[in-house]
Amino acid sequence: MPVFARSPLAFERGEGCWLITAEGDRYLDFAAGIAVNSLGHGHPHLVEALKTQAEKLWHVSNLYSIPEGERLAKRLADNSFADVVFFANSGAEALEASIKLARKHFHHKGEGERYRLITFEGAFHGRTLATIAAGGQQKYLEGFGPKVEGFDQVPFGDLAAVEAAIGPETAGVLVEPLQGEGGVRVLPPSTLRALREICDREGLLLVVDEVQCGVGRTGKLFAYEHAGILPDVMAIAKGIGGGFPMGACLATREAADGMTAGVHGSTFGGNPLAMAVGNAVLDVVLAPGFLEHVQQMGLLFRQRLAEVIDAHPSSVAEVRGEGLLLGLRCVAPNGDVVVALRGEGLLTVGAGENVVRLLPPLIATEVEIGEAVARIDRGLSALEGRMIGARGAAE
Repeated sequence: MPVFARSPLAFERGEGCWLITAEGDRYLDFAAGIAVNSLGHGHPHLVEALKTQAEKLWHVSNLYSIPEGERLAKRLADNSFADVVFFANSGAEALEASIKLARKHFHHKGEGERYRLITFEGAFHGRTLATIAAGGQQKYLEGFGPKVEGFDQVPFGDLAAVEAAIGPETAGVLVEPLQGEGGVRVLPPSTLRALREICDREGLLLVVDEVQCGVGRTGKLFAYEHAGILPDVMAIAKGIGGGFPMGACLATREAADGMTAGVHGSTFGGNPLAMAVGNAVLDVVLAPGFLEHVQQMGLLFRQRLAEVIDAHPSSVAEVRGEGLLLGLRCVAPNGDVVVALRGEGLLTVGAGENVVRLLPPLIATEVEIGEAVARIDRGLSALEGRMIGARGAAE
């Protein structure tokens, strides 16, 4: 179906931070499959984990115990706020599970009227009917019939609006600590702490969407850690699979008290292949020094991008983000910037508010960061030259 606006590129193989076409052209991949390829391409530990599991067992369904899944769930719980984990296949499924969990929690308590979640403008939570309603963006809602009920949107980070939106039907607050699709907008840690306080005071669940910003991307294992708070529920995906489709809903035992046998499920979720890869990803991300490396590379990249802005004020205006989830707010149309950078062999991805996202694999080194900055500089110079030429021709 023609639902994707694809660029005219196809790749045959990948090596670390690089993608290679059948013709041998090499592209520096700072899109990482939209923050998915957390450990780059062809990572030997992930490849070995998948090959080893593929030779043993692919699928059994959740009718039976899956030891590797139990191990991965325990590791996620041990390294987060959570007590329990539900495995799915994508971020949207992880969010669906989170939304259902929040509603079921209050139904289980005898408060079934409390089913609404407060969400934020600019959010992106997925493409299912419930998650597009949670995101609230008209371009994703249009044409799909009545909007799923149960979501009250407020301006991003507006605490007064959150307070005003709370009513007898409110179950919780759903928020991205760092909006990716929405324009690489960081929710200030003080605001996330205030949301935690509001939820505690009002008896609400705090649900965080870390599908894009979780699993090391911001320099912490999970982005909520920057604020020093603990959520009640969290959705993750993308980076936890390192390229293999996987999502998960993490929760405290209390928040998940309504999730009893038969109320939710997944045929493929938690399959042995995905669990083997997820454990391999954690082997690397939880290794001593890995997250410190992400922090160091994020700081270096941000500093170098500031130099780019100084050199190209007519094209880019601001660096946003945290760790290795960074964005350039553009003066020129961000689509033109993405194309210009691709012309220099650098892959990036657009976002809201005229932003270009820079999402390198978390294994990127100073060498790849330096190469990316050089290509950004050349790409912006080429774009500015074309813009000057176009203005001259118009005159």
